[in-house]
Amino acid sequence: MEIPDFGVPPELARRLSMAEQYEYLRNRMSRRRTLVTAGAVASGLLTGCSGGDVRDVRPANAPAPAATVPGSALAPFGRHLAFGADPMRQLRISWQVPLAVRRPFVRVGLRPDDLGRRVGAEVRDLTTPALGDHPAAEQYYLHAALDGLRPGTTYYYGVGHDGFDPAAPAHRGTIAAFRTAPATPPRRFVFTAFGDQGVGARAVANNRVLLRQDPAFHLHAGDICYANDKGRGTASDLYDATQWDRFLRQTEPVARSVPWMVTTGNHDMEAWYSPDGYGGQLARFSLPDSGFDPRTAPGVYSFRYGNVGVVALDANDVSYEIPANLGRTEGRQTRWLARTLAELRAAPEVDFVVVFFHHCAYSTSTHASDGGVRAEWVPLFARHQVDLVINGHNHVYERTDAIKNGAVGRPVPVGEWTDPTRDGTVYVTAGGGGKELYGFPAGVPESHEGRIAARDQPIDSFRWTRSRDRRAETVEWSRVRYRGFSFLRVEAQAGAAPRLKVSALTPAGDRVDHFEVRRGR
Repeated sequence: MEIPDFGVPPELARRLSMAEQYEYLRNRMSRRRTLVTAGAVASGLLTGCSGGDVRDVRPANAPAPAATVPGSALAPFGRHLAFGADPMRQLRISWQVPLAVRRPFVRVGLRPDDLGRRVGAEVRDLTTPALGDHPAAEQYYLHAALDGLRPGTTYYYGVGHDGFDPAAPAHRGTIAAFRTAPATPPRRFVFTAFGDQGVGARAVANNRVLLRQDPAFHLHAGDICYANDKGRGTASDLYDATQWDRFLRQTEPVARSVPWMVTTGNHDMEAWYSPDGYGGQLARFSLPDSGFDPRTAPGVYSFRYGNVGVVALDANDVSYEIPANLGRTEGRQTRWLARTLAELRAAPEVDFVVVFFHHCAYSTSTHASDGGVRAEWVPLFARHQVDLVINGHNHVYERTDAIKNGAVGRPVPVGEWTDPTRDGTVYVTAGGGGKELYGFPAGVPESHEGRIAARDQPIDSFRWTRSRDRRAETVEWSRVRYRGFSFLRVEAQAGAAPRLKVSALTPAGDRVDHFEVRRGR
């Protein structure tokens, strides 16, 4: 189906930044005498809509305003957790309600039958008008900050509001649990990762197998739900806000107990809400405030769990392929990254540094490699000997050998190990979270556990340049390729011989890749 452009000339849509798209849409709405609505986003961001087929913000079949609906009839849904800046003592609980409620809160305690602590929640409202065939949406996201928690402790919690108390017998089935990070690095723990999830049966299947790994947290490398289904960073991107409702319901069975640590992909830029495209993400997620500017770069932060330091980045800021937000932070993110990597490397309790973001530094699939990521960040990864980089964007699983100075520093076949202090960094594209799959260049075979290619071969691929040209390159670093749905399972081990044991698993639980990272061995 042809995507409507709402009257934006194609040549204009291609060259607009996110801020220009936002202003263009606001001006167009004004000319058409359409509706602009301010949402109650706590950050003060203007929430609104794009131009085009705009009707009243409330669908004709919508329920009555919340004032006439008893709180007991409004069940919370879409719970998702995230760490605060200190995973040992801080956790953020987020959820959604179908209509506005009074005095939302979280109950929390050390036993499911004793939720004695009550913490008030913040409401962030997003209003989206009807666009084309997509309905209008009034969405209410609630967030509670839990601070002063005990390290290494299991807590039970329930969310509610006036008229809906999770401690009441009728609602005790909604009580869930989470566990804070331990004060002393555990001998082992597991975390998981993928990108490009969306909504559907494959995403659900990945979630189910992922939950069986008992992860301490999950890293989502962007392109979260595909409400913006084109992700081109143009004013004509189609947008369905209700896709977020479906996504959060789908994710709740995992994210209500596993901190769901997201970053920002190209499909997560939504120009309807703010000049930078991130107003929607700020409303829906509460993430660590450990980045350089949490209010304008919500997908940029770091945290430590056990012997692993984790860094989340917003690759829209450096992407040559989709430049709608290229240079938005004027280099602040990259300077923050340099400081953060140096601090993590200097921390005696940190053995491994893992970085995740959306656009690929090294891939041969459909979007290939982003030259902006390579120019801005890869030198920093090399300087600070980053142990593992996780990307999405390409809807496949692809894993490199250890890369040093842009070439293979050490071959890392399936089942082998590498030392970043000597060999370089391994880059993993984990874009098989659930969205439709991509492939590899013509004639390039899959190569993974159970189907190892007969011989290594150079692959003709390309990287994006600042001018948005595709510069051809022949690469030898593509070691494992799997065209299927999958997620990453990483087991971190501490002690005298620390290691990261990295595996890629399918929704059926089959393993398609595994290797180890060992430092100074």
